[in-house]
Amino acid sequence: APPSGTLDNYLHIYTHRYLITLSWLAILLVSCLRTYASSTSKPNILLMMADDLGLGDVGCYGNDTLRTPNIDQLAKEGVKLTQHIAAAPLCTPSRAAFLTGRYPIRSGMGSSTKQRILYWTGGSGGLPPNETTFARILQQQGYTTALIGKWHQGMNCESHSDHCHHPLNHGFDYFYGMPFTLVNECQSTENRQLNALVQAKYWLYSQIIALTVLTLLIGKLTGLFLVKWKAIICFALCGFLFFISWFSSYGFVKYWNCILLRNHDISEQPMKLEKATSNILKEAVSFIERNKHGPFLLFVSFLHVHTPLITTEKFLGKSRHGLYGDNVEEMDWMVGRILDAIDKEGLKNNTFTYFTSDHGGHLEAQKQNTQLGGWNGIYKGGKGMGGWEGGIRVPGIFRWPGVLPADTVINEPTSLMDIYPTVAHLAAGIMPQDRVIDGRNLMPLLQGKVQHSEHEFMFHYCGLYLHAVRWHQKDSAALWKAHYTTPIFQPEGAGACYRSGLCSCFGEDVTHHDPPLLFDLSSDPAEIKPVSPATEPLFDIVISRIERAVQEHRQTLTPVPQQLSGYNNVWKPWLQPCCGTFPFCWCDKEGDSHQEIL
Repeated sequence: APPSGTLDNYLHIYTHRYLITLSWLAILLVSCLRTYASSTSKPNILLMMADDLGLGDVGCYGNDTLRTPNIDQLAKEGVKLTQHIAAAPLCTPSRAAFLTGRYPIRSGMGSSTKQRILYWTGGSGGLPPNETTFARILQQQGYTTALIGKWHQGMNCESHSDHCHHPLNHGFDYFYGMPFTLVNECQSTENRQLNALVQAKYWLYSQIIALTVLTLLIGKLTGLFLVKWKAIICFALCGFLFFISWFSSYGFVKYWNCILLRNHDISEQPMKLEKATSNILKEAVSFIERNKHGPFLLFVSFLHVHTPLITTEKFLGKSRHGLYGDNVEEMDWMVGRILDAIDKEGLKNNTFTYFTSDHGGHLEAQKQNTQLGGWNGIYKGGKGMGGWEGGIRVPGIFRWPGVLPADTVINEPTSLMDIYPTVAHLAAGIMPQDRVIDGRNLMPLLQGKVQHSEHEFMFHYCGLYLHAVRWHQKDSAALWKAHYTTPIFQPEGAGACYRSGLCSCFGEDVTHHDPPLLFDLSSDPAEIKPVSPATEPLFDIVISRIERAVQEHRQTLTPVPQQLSGYNNVWKPWLQPCCGTFPFCWCDKEGDSHQEIL
């Protein structure tokens, strides 16, 4: 038998080795559990949307004269969609579809009039409270949700503080930004933008009335006219009331629409445009820092690159494309700073990142001979045109390192509405079962698990009017697009509606096609040469199948209140958000306290 001291040594050595082995096994187990938790935990979600950005304005989509290195790098590190389609060619309906995953016609956010967007913060129209946004779904799944930037989905219904359409009533925990959108009137009254043609008519009518009153007054005083003073006074009073009725709204757009909110509270009225870029960027970065332990949803809805193209001095005159190019390059810089904040907090590998635009570039945005709108590449048309590709084909870039492949291009038809079911899936959320959801979960396509989009048909509306239909044949490279209605360009052949400032959806300003114009987008993406029965043997079969799809689609539509009706889209003083005592609405609660991060 070994000495007792030797046995004790053996036991001590074996016990020590056993404990070391257990320690390593425990470390390995913890590491495996952490890896598993990381791979299965809910990712942070960062959504970035530009305003009026043309597909051809971005380097990774073919522009070699505008510098967009941060957006280009995002595409290099992830997946780029080349056929990403907005559900509408204007901001209010397009964003409604983006938030709800449904065509705007389903939620009442389409329009049968020429007013196809919300015109007033003090209007009663907006995204209906019974619509469920992706923010609401993620909020229910434990996400902290925020919208920073542009909203443009309405504010109030019956009083100036009921906030029925407000972002906080649609699933966002935090809101900082504009309830409306940038317009030229936010900067000056020179080059009016908000309903410019109507304003011009009102001014003309007011001048005619004033001239008539002056003529009657001179005639009465000189004895040229036998007119009673009562008639002159009555006519003058009616003219004055007419002037007040429209000028009280259109004359003070800067105060009524150009305001900055923090949640429900007005921070600036009117907002100080020179601070907007810094404030929005600061808020986005701050939200990421506050919520780095996640999960969070951050929707950064840029004010760029909508007119009046507010650009900081750092970027003025730096691009090769004037003020518009400067604004694009500044927005790209903002994208870079937000992505830097994600990287700084170590969140890059656990953040699903997305960049897009709400619709195509605004071709008619001009001042004298200076182009103030975007470029849509090879695609015909632009903002406001429901059918032509230039109005609805937008950037679509996704990044999620380790989950999505890098430097990948997908040419399948996809929609802004697809973001809704995609982020709901990532958050393990449940989508509403009592309504039609038009979007499709993009994850299988983005990850390469499937080769084709789930969208067989896509319907392209202009307001409430169906202008075109896209048919992507299943398991086929064929991609057809039928145009039932197209806008009449002004002047003819100009490619846009320069006289009116924006193309119309109906009436004398459009052309109806019977049979429809049919294009094969797989060989003619620029929609230059329509096919005909003489040149395409499948013409009748394709048109017949598309028309059947239209009928099936229309059977899924149900009547809903029209949020952009004439009544809902008129300015109502009692609904106007005001930080003072109405009508004395002005304040600056932000002051100079914001931190300069430019």
